[in-house]
Amino acid sequence: MDQLLNDFSPGLFFMQAIILLILIVLMRKFAWKPILESLQTREDGIKDALDAAQNAKLELQNLQADNEKLLQDARVERETLLKDARDIKNKMIEDAKDEAQTQANIMIEQAQVAIESEKKSAMVELKKQVADLSLEIAEKVVRTELSSKDKQLQLVESMLAEKSLN
Repeated sequence: MDQLLNDFSPGLFFMQAIILLILIVLMRKFAWKPILESLQTREDGIKDALDAAQNAKLELQNLQADNEKLLQDARVERETLLKDARDIKNKMIEDAKDEAQTQANIMIEQAQVAIESEKKSAMVELKKQVADLSLEIAEKVVRTELSSKDKQLQLVESMLAEKSLN
């Protein structure tokens, strides 16, 4: 260090100091401002990108909330449609049962009417057959009874006696 102090020259020192000051002024004027401006530009770009990312994040959250709401609405609508479909199905089944019951009642009534008609028809036929049989029997009895003259007179007298008594 002693040697440095011995070799010290004030003229060289002032010249280096002036060159250093000129270099600092030139650097400040031509290099420092552009460097600071580019740093500021970069900082602004980064800030804008962060703001854009924050906005995109908020927009994404809004979209997710909207999607969730739409999904919930779709679920509610689906449930409503399924409930309506079940109600329609139950109503159709109930209507079909009612219609089948009505048709069955009509068929039963028609069958009862047909049975009653057949019954009456059978009764008429039976009465007719009974009447025919009665006539045949009476005819045979009368022929047998009236085969002799005595029996005929006796029958006429008994009938006249019944008539006069009435």
